[in-house]
Amino acid sequence: MKLDEKLKTLPTTPGVYFHKNKKGQIIYIGKAAVLKNRIKQYFRNAKDMDAKTCALVAEIADIDWVETESEIDALFLEAEMVKRYMPRYNILLRDDRSLIFVRIDMKNQWPYVSFTRNPADDGAEYFGPYYNAFAVKKALRYLRRVFPYYTKPLKTNTRPDLDAHLGLSPVGMDSDDYKTNLRKLISYINGNRKKISVHLQKEMKSAAKSQDFELAALTRNKLHNLRELQQKIMFGDKEFLDISKDEALRDLTDLLGLSKIPARIEGFDISHMSGSDVVASMVVFKNGVSDRAEYRKFKTHSEKNNDFYNMQETIARRFSQKNIKNWGKPDLVLIDGGKGQLDAALRARDKRGQQGIPFIGLAKKNEQIVIKNSLQGDTLQRDEVMIKLDSNKLKDLDGYTTNSDHFSMINLPNSTHIIKLLQRIRDESHRFAVSYHTVLKRAKQTASILDDIPGIGPKTRFKLIRKFGSLRGLKSVPEPEIASVIGAKKARLIENHIKNRGYPYLYY
Repeated sequence: MKLDEKLKTLPTTPGVYFHKNKKGQIIYIGKAAVLKNRIKQYFRNAKDMDAKTCALVAEIADIDWVETESEIDALFLEAEMVKRYMPRYNILLRDDRSLIFVRIDMKNQWPYVSFTRNPADDGAEYFGPYYNAFAVKKALRYLRRVFPYYTKPLKTNTRPDLDAHLGLSPVGMDSDDYKTNLRKLISYINGNRKKISVHLQKEMKSAAKSQDFELAALTRNKLHNLRELQQKIMFGDKEFLDISKDEALRDLTDLLGLSKIPARIEGFDISHMSGSDVVASMVVFKNGVSDRAEYRKFKTHSEKNNDFYNMQETIARRFSQKNIKNWGKPDLVLIDGGKGQLDAALRARDKRGQQGIPFIGLAKKNEQIVIKNSLQGDTLQRDEVMIKLDSNKLKDLDGYTTNSDHFSMINLPNSTHIIKLLQRIRDESHRFAVSYHTVLKRAKQTASILDDIPGIGPKTRFKLIRKFGSLRGLKSVPEPEIASVIGAKKARLIENHIKNRGYPYLYY
């Protein structure tokens, strides 16, 4: 369809648009509250445009777009697409620091709501990322009037602060009621906005009817800002992104001759320190976008300084019947590593009888796509998996292959959309693995002798430290005094494991 004809079919809904040049390359990605109005602005009087926009319009040969459910969804999707394709006219949107997450630690007795640029693997719940931090913070400020919450750790035995007097912090709630209140806030963040919106609309109409126009205007503005708060960037079954328009996924499908577009790609990586605290990560990208709710982490059963063994154990556990039932199957698996890691992963996959799932690796040194195969013409074959390398597509991408033993390495320019997508999946799996490893390493560094005593749990350890100050102080008191805190039976356990074992020193 010609460009003029496409302009006539533009919708009046929010969405993201893609400007392309004659070669079909994406040169600019933008968002719009009304796609029809925004896109047509590019083709009006050039006198009102700056030099950058004029240069952009001169290159536009084709336009594509994706409709979204709301303006805020368009904002989120634009940020993701710009990060992936890095069009040269989108310089202003290349800064990762503009993304923000909402953090709520529901495991805490009194959780608080905060914001962060870098999510950690600390057990808290993260919502996001959101591109427009100002809009998200403003919307949460309004939501705080409906669902009061703390914005910093609660200090006990302190007088109510200004937020409490304004009704922004919970007053008269116990911990359970407060968490119930926060779960409603989380439900709202996840998209259940209708009930709150209806309530505010009634409030606005009631205020207008009673001629309290100031309150009506405030409520109207509140409604406007609440609509800006939308779902996080995690596309589920009701996703609105047309993956056939995703250039990276389409190119990857064509290059490898996959039977279908890989809507679910899983990335795996291993992290450890000389064989200790060995962990593995599984990240999930749906339709080319990370789905943090589907991430999983593994702690290996045997700690070995052998990445090949660790990868093999991880893949074997991933494709157990239980996990396949709970998590489903991926359309493509990306292993962070070269020939050795990929070979180990394939052996585990085959033992589980999952030969129909294609596996590839991404070697860090030269960013080569690695495939284990028996070379038969242009066909890369591994058991039931048939990856038919398209030589014409490889040539179009300015790529080439090299062969080594039973492996083929596909070499593509790092500027291609395929490499950018695979790099993002690989880097995310590495980040997630390292964060989990760091948590375990820190926990081990703060462990004490009490952790190794059977029958002494976290609550008992807490009582002992709170009463005696440290393990050194615990060692200096008689057994009856310990028994007065935790009981005679547990006190005897402490006596046997600490005092009668001859520990030369105790850790604080």
